[in-house]
Amino acid sequence: MTGPASRRPLATRNRRWARALAARLAAGRITPNGISAASIGFAGLGFLALAMVSAAPAPFAALLLVLAALAIQARLLCNLLDGMVAVEGGKSTATGAFWNEAPDRIADLLFFWGAGLAAGQPALGLGCAALAIATAWLRELGRAEALPADFSGPMAKPHRMAALTLACLAAALFPASPAGATILAAALWLILAGTVVTLARRARHLLRALETRRPSS
Repeated sequence: MTGPASRRPLATRNRRWARALAARLAAGRITPNGISAASIGFAGLGFLALAMVSAAPAPFAALLLVLAALAIQARLLCNLLDGMVAVEGGKSTATGAFWNEAPDRIADLLFFWGAGLAAGQPALGLGCAALAIATAWLRELGRAEALPADFSGPMAKPHRMAALTLACLAAALFPASPAGATILAAALWLILAGTVVTLARRARHLLRALETRRPSS
C-alpha cells in the first residue's frame, strides 16, 4: 500500500467501527495486499451476478442484482481496509503500490462490464470501465510528476460505485423486465457523462499544475 499522501480522503476512515475492524485485521495474519486482492474476488462475484441477470427468471434476477450491489460495497470495504491496515496498522509492503492500484482497475472493468451485460448494452458498460480507468491513470500521472493525488469528481470512484449500487437495487424492483434494464442503462449513461466531466477536470488540473511549476535549472 502507499503512504498517507496518496490516500483518498474518506470520512468513513474515522468511524469507530472501521478503526476497530482495521485494528483487528492488522493484529492478525491478514495483509493489506491480501485485502486488496480480495476486492478482485468480490468484483468477479459481482460480474458473474450481473452477467446472469438477463437470462435469469424474475425472483432469481432480483437476488442477483442485490448480490451485485453487496459485492460493490464489499469491494469498497476492501478499498477502505487495505489502506488502514497498511498505514495505521503499520503493515505497508514494498509491493503495496501495485496492490493499491491494479485490483481497483480490474474491479472497475468487471463491475461495469457486468452492468453493461445486465442492461443489454455491453459496449456502454465497457465504455464506462475505460473512462474510469482513464481517470485513475490521470491521477497517477500527476503523482508521477510529484503532484498531489487528484481525487476530484464529480464521478470519482466512490460516486461511480454509489450510483451503480443504487441502480442495481432499483433494478431489483423490476427483475427480468425492460424497466430493470432501462434503469441500469440510464445509470451507466449518467456515470459515463459524469466520468467524462471528471476526466476533463483532472486533465485541466494537471495541465495547470505542470504549466505553473518552475522548470528545473
